[in-house]
Amino acid sequence: MIETKTLSTMASSRIIRHTLSSQPIALRQSLPRRIPLTYLHIRSTSTKTRAKPKSRISRFLLSVFAYTGGFIVICGGFVVAFFIYDASTYREDLSFSDIPVSVSALNPRRGGPKNLPIADVFIDDDDCPEMKSQRDKPKLVILGSGWGSVALLKTLNPSDYHITVVSPVNYFLFTPMLPSATVGTLELRSLVEPVRRIVQRVRGHFLKAEAVDIDFSEKLLEVTQTGTDGAKNNFYLPYDKLVLGVGATTNPHGVKGLENCHFLKTIDDARNIRNQVLSNLERACLPTTSDNERRRLLSFVVSGGGPTGVEFAAELFDMLNEDLGRSFPKILRNEISVHVIQSREHILNTYDEALSKYAETRFAHDQVEVLTNSRVKEVRPDKILFSQKDGNSGVVTKELPMGFCLWSTGVSQTDFCKLISDKIEIQTNKHALETDTHLRVNGTPLGSVYAIGDCSTVQNNVADNLVHFLRSLAWEKGKDPETMEITFREWQDVAKRVKKRFPQASDHLRRLDKLFQQYDQDKSGTLDFGELYELLKQIDSKLTSLPATAQRAEQQGRYLGRKLGKIAQAAPGMQANAIDYGDMDDAVYKAFEYKHLGSLAYIGNAAVFDINGLSFSGGLLAVYLWRSVYFAQSVSFRTRVLLAMDWAKRALFGRDLMNF
Repeated sequence: MIETKTLSTMASSRIIRHTLSSQPIALRQSLPRRIPLTYLHIRSTSTKTRAKPKSRISRFLLSVFAYTGGFIVICGGFVVAFFIYDASTYREDLSFSDIPVSVSALNPRRGGPKNLPIADVFIDDDDCPEMKSQRDKPKLVILGSGWGSVALLKTLNPSDYHITVVSPVNYFLFTPMLPSATVGTLELRSLVEPVRRIVQRVRGHFLKAEAVDIDFSEKLLEVTQTGTDGAKNNFYLPYDKLVLGVGATTNPHGVKGLENCHFLKTIDDARNIRNQVLSNLERACLPTTSDNERRRLLSFVVSGGGPTGVEFAAELFDMLNEDLGRSFPKILRNEISVHVIQSREHILNTYDEALSKYAETRFAHDQVEVLTNSRVKEVRPDKILFSQKDGNSGVVTKELPMGFCLWSTGVSQTDFCKLISDKIEIQTNKHALETDTHLRVNGTPLGSVYAIGDCSTVQNNVADNLVHFLRSLAWEKGKDPETMEITFREWQDVAKRVKKRFPQASDHLRRLDKLFQQYDQDKSGTLDFGELYELLKQIDSKLTSLPATAQRAEQQGRYLGRKLGKIAQAAPGMQANAIDYGDMDDAVYKAFEYKHLGSLAYIGNAAVFDINGLSFSGGLLAVYLWRSVYFAQSVSFRTRVLLAMDWAKRALFGRDLMNF
C-alpha cells in the first residue's frame, strides 16, 4: 500500500523519505496533481509490530540508576585507592641505621656566667647532608611557637641559617577559633599543628624547653628543661640572632581573686573551661542541689567585652540553647544566665560603633546580659563584686552570683619579658618590650635581638628621632640646630625620610603643603626648629600602638623572615667591606609597616565585620563567611580538613557534652 501525506501531517510518523526523482515514471503520473510535489512523501508499511515508546518515568528511573551506579563506582574507586595508599604507609622493614653524632653534641662544653653546658651542636646536626651543611651557618634562635614564629619559619630560606625553635609546647595553636573549642563546636586537635612538622621545612631543630635568662654580651640564652626525675636542667643556647615571640599573659588589672577565674590563652585553658561548664551542668541536675545553688551554678560571667570575651559568650549561649535540651532536664535551660561585664560604653569598642550596637542588640535578643561601664573589684568563689556607673554619674557597687567566670581583659608581659625589661634601662613600657621600626629590641646590641607579636610594641617617638636627624642635618650644613630654618622643599625631603623610617606615619603626611602652612606660624615661608618639632610631635601623638592580634604577629613574622633573608644574602659582601653587621637592617630592607586587614567577630549565629572602614553584619550567611575566612587562614591542609569535619559533625550530631 502506498500512502501520501503533506509535510505538516508527517511529524509524528515514522517515514522513509525518498526523492521523487528516484520513483518510477508510472507512479509519478498516477499521483494527483493538486498535491505539491515538494511536499510529497512516500511511506511503506512494515508487517513487524512497532515497539511502544518508553514512558517518562521509565526514562527517569533509568537515568537515576545509571547516575547512581556511576557514583557508586567512582566512590568505590576512591575507597580502594585510599586503602592502597593506607597500606603503603606501613613499614615492615626496620627504619633505623647508623647515624654519626658529634661528640660535642653528647658532651657539650661548659661556660658562660653560670658555667652551664653550652649547646653548640645538636644530636641531629648530622642526620642528612642538608642539615650538616647548616652547622656553620649563623645561629638563629626563635622563642615561641605562635603566629609570629610560625610565619617567620614559613618565610625563611632553609639554607640561610642554623635554626633552633625553643618553646614549652610542641604545637602551634590557632587562637582565633579557641572559643569554639571550649563548648565542643570544634575539637581541640583541630586547632593545633605539630611544630616539628613546620620546623622540618627549614631543616631546623626544636627544643621543648623554656627560656629563663639571657646574656646579651656573650649572646647566650639560658634554657631550662624538666628531667625525668622532676629536677630542672639548665643549659646555654648560643645565638647570632634571637627572635622573641613568647606572646603575652592575661592582664590582672590589680583585681583580687583571679584564682577563681578561668583564662583563655592556651589549649589547656580551653579544656579546663569545657570541663568546668559541663561539671556545673551535671551538678545542677543532682537532687541534692537547691534552687539557689542551681541558679548560681548556671550563672556564667565573662569579664571583658573584647573579641575573645564576646565570642566565648556567643559560643556558650549557642551550646546551652541548641544542645542542652537534648540531654539535660529542660528546667536547666530556663535557669541559665550569661553575663558580660565591660568597662567601656560598648562591647567590641575597637570596632565600628554600629557593629558594637548590633552585637549588643543581638545579645539582648538572646538574653545575654551586657553590663557596660562596669569594673570588676573582686572575684570570690561564689560571686563577683563590681562597680557600675549609674545615670546620675554615680558609682554603685553590685554583686553577681556566679558558678563560672572567664577573665579576658587585655594582655600583660610574661615573666621572661619582665626579666629582659629589667636588664635594659630604656625599657620603660610595663606591658610589652619596645622595639624600633625594624623590630629590634631597644637597648640590645643592634641587629641581634628582635621581638614580634604580643610580647612587643613598636615605639614611634617620631619627634625625638627627627630631632636627632635635624641636628645631624644642621651640623652637615655647618649651622646651629636651634637657629636653622628649612624651606618647603627641605620639608618635603624631611617628610620623605619620616615616611621611610616610620611607615605608619604616612597617613598623617599626605598634605605636606597644608601641614607646612599650618605650622608656619610667623608666615615666613620657613619652619624653624621649634615649629618643626611641634609638627612632628603632633604626628607622634596620633600614632597608636599596634593591636595585639594574630594578623599583626603574622605580618611581623613574614616581614622579619624576608629581611633576615636579605641580610643573609648581603652579609658576606658587607662584612668584606668592613660594614658593621648590626647596621644591615637599615641598609638592606625597609622598616616594618603594619596593614590592618580588618576585624571580625562571632556573636551567636551571626557575625560582624569591620574591614578597612567597610562595616557589615548578618546572620547565618555572615557566619559562613566568618568560617571561610578562618578556614582559609588555617595553617595546614590537615587542620582545614579537621575543621570542616567538626562543623559537619556539629550539624549532624550536635556538640559532644561530656567531660574528658
